[in-house]
Amino acid sequence: MAGEDEELEKYRVAVDPRAMYMAEQSDEEGDRYVFAYHITITNVGSATVQLVSRHWVIRDMHDKVQEVRGLGVIGEQPVLEPGQSFEYMSGATLETPVGIMRGSYQMRAVDGTEFETDIPEFVLSIPRTLH
Repeated sequence: MAGEDEELEKYRVAVDPRAMYMAEQSDEEGDRYVFAYHITITNVGSATVQLVSRHWVIRDMHDKVQEVRGLGVIGEQPVLEPGQSFEYMSGATLETPVGIMRGSYQMRAVDGTEFETDIPEFVLSIPRTLH
């Protein structure tokens, strides 16, 4: 059992998402709410890993769901050595002032092991909407 735990510890990636409302790109009267999100991905394991693809689930207040799948992030498939981080910004557009995002990254270690890393759920919200 201890050997299994050590093996899993090799393949660990931490994801820290942060979102912000982009008022200047939004049209609230037209129900168009634009959000930017900043993601920090850190390899907290002991194996060198590469981000291969992503899967996002974006849900608005009306339970409308957008799913996004694709290779890499912002056109890159970063390789992270142990302790190394990669940061990027992207965005999402909703028809409601509040929504949530969650997802996962599909990763591959240099030894060929493939694994998935969850992206913690985070809220997209215009200022003064949630307390």
